[in-house]
Amino acid sequence: MAGWKTRAEVAAIRKRYPAGSRIELDYMNEQGMPPGLKGIVKSVDDAGQLHMIWENGRSLALVPGADRFHRLPEPQTEKPAGKEVLSEKTEEIER
Repeated sequence: MAGWKTRAEVAAIRKRYPAGSRIELDYMNEQGMPPGLKGIVKSVDDAGQLHMIWENGRSLALVPGADRFHRLPEPQTEKPAGKEVLSEKTEEIER
C-alpha cells in the first residue's frame, strides 16, 4: 500500500488529474479491472486517491503508487461551421 501523501503531493495529483480527466488503466490488482479499461475522474480525495467512474460501471478509486494508469488526451473539439461567416455578415449589416 502506498504511504501517506503530503498536502503538496495531493495538490499536484489534483492539478494533474482534475475532475473530468479521462484515464486508462494499465494495472490494478482487482478482479474485473483489466488493463485498457477507461474511466473518468470524479474527484481526488485528501489521501490523493482518484475516485473514478469506470466504463464497466464500477467506481473503484485509483491509488497512485499502487495502481498503474495514464491520462488520455482530451478529445479535440471542432468549431461550429459557419460561425466565422455569420460574425462577418453581422459586422457588414451593422455598418
